[in-house]
Parts: sequence; structure tokens; C-alpha cells
Amino acid sequence: MKNIKNPSTDRLFKAILNLKTVEECYDFFEDVCTIKELSDMTQRLDTAFLLYDGMSYQKITENVNVSTATIGRVSKCLNYGSGGYKLAIDRIKSEEN
Repeated sequence: MKNIKNPSTDRLFKAILNLKTVEECYDFFEDVCTIKELSDMTQRLDTAFLLYDGMSYQKITENVNVSTATIGRVSKCLNYGSGGYKLAIDRIKSEEN
């Protein structure tokens, strides 16, 4: 991932951080991503939430309709990655409580 750290990616992340509402996010991501790309990101985050909560691969496949390969990749990131999933999940769960 070190190869993506550059001024253009910084600009993308700054643009995302400057969005103020969920509706603004919908507008931005509709322009930036294809429906498939956004759907894939959504499924990966849903998968991360369910793995974080201890759900089995089989139940995740049934609930999110993702392959076990995708679940494995998300699990690897969740357990051995840079901590981005855990940070986001913890913050969202904290907001929900």
C-alpha cells in the first residue's frame, strides 16, 4: 500500500474528509465510483463488522452474499492489517451507543 501514498491519494482522502453529511457522501461516491465499486466496498465493510462480532464465514456468506475468498481477505486485513477496519468499526459502534 505504500505505493498509493502520494499527493493525488492525499487529495482524494482530503476530499472525503471534507464531506459533511451522508447525503454529500452519496453524491461524491456516485460521481467517483461505479455502482459495483461502491457495492464491493460496502460488502467488505459489512463483512469486517460481522467478523469483528465473531460471525462465522458461512453465516457471513449467507448474510452479505460474498465469497469465502473475500471474507478471508477482509479477515486478514482485520487481523493483520494497518488497523483501519478496527478504527472505523470502533468509532461507528461508539457513535451507535
